[in-house]
Parts: sequence; C-alpha cells; structure tokens
Amino acid sequence: MSATSIHITALDGIVNVNSLFTLAVFIGLAWNPTDPNNSLIDPVQQPECSPSPKIAENLVAFHVYSFACFLFSSLVALGLKQVTRLARGAHFENRIFWAFDLAHVNKTALRVGYVVSAVGSVCGSVFLMLALVNVVQIKLGVLGCGGSKHGYGAVVPLVLLVPSGLLIYVCFVFYAFTR
Repeated sequence: MSATSIHITALDGIVNVNSLFTLAVFIGLAWNPTDPNNSLIDPVQQPECSPSPKIAENLVAFHVYSFACFLFSSLVALGLKQVTRLARGAHFENRIFWAFDLAHVNKTALRVGYVVSAVGSVCGSVFLMLALVNVVQIKLGVLGCGGSKHGYGAVVPLVLLVPSGLLIYVCFVFYAFTR
C-alpha cells in the first residue's frame, strides 16, 4: 500500500467518524430540552435541582458549535482527499475505463490539512461533550444540587474518558505530523 493510499484511507476515516458524530448532533437537536416531560426530577420536591433556561440554551448552542466543527473538519478532509486523487482515462481494447491514479502532493500542505481537520474534530468533540453534560443536567438535575449523585455518575466518566481519548488522538496526529 503506497503512502498516498494510506493518506486517503486516513481521510476516509476522519470523514466517517465525523459523519457519525454529526448524526449524533442532529439527533440531539431534534430533542426538545424545554419539554417538562424530559426531566426525571420533580420540580416540586427539588426546586433547587431544576435546570434554568440557560442550560437549555447552552445545550442547543453546543450542538450547533459541534455540528459546525464536524462539518468544517469533514470538508477539509474531503478537500484533501480530492486533491490527492486524480482521475485519468485508461484505454483498453478500444474501451475507456475511468481509473483513479494516485498523485504526488505537497507533504507540508497535506500535514497542515490533517492538523486543521484534526482541530475541527477535537473542537467538535469538546462541544458535543459539553452538550451531553447539559443533557444530563436537564434530565437528572443541575450539577451541584444535593440530589444529583446520578448526574455526577453520568458526567464524571464522560469528562474523564472523552478528554483522555482526545489526548490520545492528538498525540497520534502529532506523531503523524512529525513523520
């Protein structure tokens, strides 16, 4: 497998992962956070745990920011992929077949494109994580409320695992950038 094929495969991976996250963002945007039936807390018994309208606003805003970042990252990756592949005609026995030939590209431009796409994916993941924290606060009560043990149980693994995964991702991108 040539180096250019590896780059195209990596770009396909970025686009595929971003597509899954974009789907998650759309599902999140389809949910109505202000519907009183969406919360698992009783505002009569625990009024201090009820989320404010600002939390619902942040939820929608973080979903939109996340969508914008994932779309940006995917468009950069698709642009790099298009630059990397060149179409040319191949003639066999008076028939024309379209084949894809792999091109030589500027490695510096490719590396910068990878970093820009990775930054978009990382930012989109952070905003999606923040949106999920707001979902937990709407469903289980505001963090910091006395009755939100389940909220912390949901948020702590999210806030530990997502940044850990992003750190590993950034390390691999940095490693690939320097090679």
